[in-house]
Amino acid sequence: SRMKPAAKIRTAMILAAGRGERMRPLTDHTPKPLLEVGDRPLIGHHLAALARAGVREVVINHAHLGARIEGALGDGAAYGLRIRYSPEDVALETGGGIFRALPLLGPGAFIVVNGDVWTDFDLARLHLADRDLAHLVLVDNPDHHPAGDFALEGDRVRAEGGPRLTFSGIGVYRPALFDGCTPGRFPLAPLLRAAMAVGRVSGERHAGRWVDVGTPERLAALDRQLREV
Repeated sequence: SRMKPAAKIRTAMILAAGRGERMRPLTDHTPKPLLEVGDRPLIGHHLAALARAGVREVVINHAHLGARIEGALGDGAAYGLRIRYSPEDVALETGGGIFRALPLLGPGAFIVVNGDVWTDFDLARLHLADRDLAHLVLVDNPDHHPAGDFALEGDRVRAEGGPRLTFSGIGVYRPALFDGCTPGRFPLAPLLRAAMAVGRVSGERHAGRWVDVGTPERLAALDRQLREV
């Protein structure tokens, strides 16, 4: 019996609420997602990639200088998307930020992309099997994160074991991953580990390009690479 192709995921969230401390002074007046890389702001690369992948609805959370993000991106029409915003008075971390945005994301599975990564991963490939709560894209460990985050065994992601890979900041989640959570600040990793423990997190390794654009040096290096193409 051939597996039917998974339904395309039409909804996504971009995490853009971080303060960008390691990016100072660049982020004192410009939120990190609006820092230019190549020919457009960092978040613009994500929006273009999501639109190419068939996503239509995007939620962006923000805290630090959030009005600047809304002013720059507006309703998303320029990207062929509908953008809505999930403002946070104080950044709620990844788990808390997604949980707060769930009413905007709807009942189905949704993509989440960290606003401060850059990658050539094809988001159109993302899928989530019916019984899984999450699907994670993993990459080889970068120099600044040699220990990695999780292990990949076949298509299952495990909290323990090896070899270790690094979570790329790209995933697909079901709202049920957040069952029992309460509003406020909390990280995503413990929810993922609990789902891994019961075998409900799938994953894949991306062997292409991926950069955690966390420092001015890495931003400048990526900018040079993209302008040389």
